[in-house]
Amino acid sequence: MTQTGNDTLEKVDVILDEPGHYKVIFLNDDVTPMDFVLEILQRIFKHDVQTSQKLMVTVHTDGSAVVGVYSFEVAEQKGVETTILARGNNFPLIVKIEKE
Repeated sequence: MTQTGNDTLEKVDVILDEPGHYKVIFLNDDVTPMDFVLEILQRIFKHDVQTSQKLMVTVHTDGSAVVGVYSFEVAEQKGVETTILARGNNFPLIVKIEKE
């Protein structure tokens, strides 16, 4: 059995957007100790001591600071890790993720 037919090939232009970047933002609170924030910035966000101190002071004085910019998946993972550690230590540290 032979099939006959008109197959039409269609050209489709596919436009791929670059993956977006997302900011991880720490919000200040009056409970979470500065030492804990420094530890998180170094342990999870891999900042050096000097950068961690600067970011921690910015969070404290300005009320918030961008602590890193990543792909959505990485930003979300770091935010979740931070929140789990904060809650596990009974701290209310709030982490926001925003599209850049």
